[in-house]
Amino acid sequence: MTSPDRWFKAYAFDLDGTIYLGDRLLPGAADAIRGLKSFSRVAYVTNKPLQTPADYASKLTRLGIETSPRDVISSTDALIRFLALRAPSARLFVIGEPPLVRLLQLAGHPIAGDPDGVEFVVVAFDRGFSYRKLQVAFDAVSRGARLVATNPDPFCPTPEGGLPDCAAMLAAVEAATGVRAEAVVGKPSPHMAAAVLDRLGVPAGSVLMTGDRLATDIRMAKLAGMSSALILTGCPTLEEVQDSPDRPDYVLNSLAELLPAGMPDRPTYSTPILKR
Repeated sequence: MTSPDRWFKAYAFDLDGTIYLGDRLLPGAADAIRGLKSFSRVAYVTNKPLQTPADYASKLTRLGIETSPRDVISSTDALIRFLALRAPSARLFVIGEPPLVRLLQLAGHPIAGDPDGVEFVVVAFDRGFSYRKLQVAFDAVSRGARLVATNPDPFCPTPEGGLPDCAAMLAAVEAATGVRAEAVVGKPSPHMAAAVLDRLGVPAGSVLMTGDRLATDIRMAKLAGMSSALILTGCPTLEEVQDSPDRPDYVLNSLAELLPAGMPDRPTYSTPILKR
């Protein structure tokens, strides 16, 4: 195992499999994050669009980690940012659940129930995915709608094993239409990295991204120029880490190993953290 040997101005954490699993806080998480928040900026980054930032913040606070909704960045934030730069009031058809739909509506997007006038088909984690939704998406894309997805995860970890995630729904739409999504905006995409760095307000080189997945958390950090720590409470094994092109800077058994050993209790920074 290799633990961090220095403090960072900002820390970004994946949620499922890193901070908690289901409704259970993972070992070391609360103490480590409380220690880091004394001196550094902390944010939480999730590919799951099933809840609002306020919902995630409430869950973290309930589990013992006091959190503001602004501390949470989800793939929905990356999606809203992506659309705002291209088509800020585009009419959407959404394969997704009510929290995602509400946030897109609040961002100024009309939500369609049929293919007429749809400019973007949005595909997300959707436990209510149906043949009708697939048909509307097929019709809209066939008429020229652009295709975008929230995240590339094939499944979401749960205490029982996992749930099929966005990649499963996206695969069905892509197979039916013959069209590939022009963007998958969650981790590890540059769209998500930009949303995270904008929220943290520090340069990429000053951020440590910690997560449990090589292909999303660690790959995003490497592509964006962040440092990365892999926690082995989630999916990968040490053998998978050694064989992966997405090699983390640090490998941890738990978040208890995240604070630098033998370093001063109070870090000093050469430049101030930006205020947000």
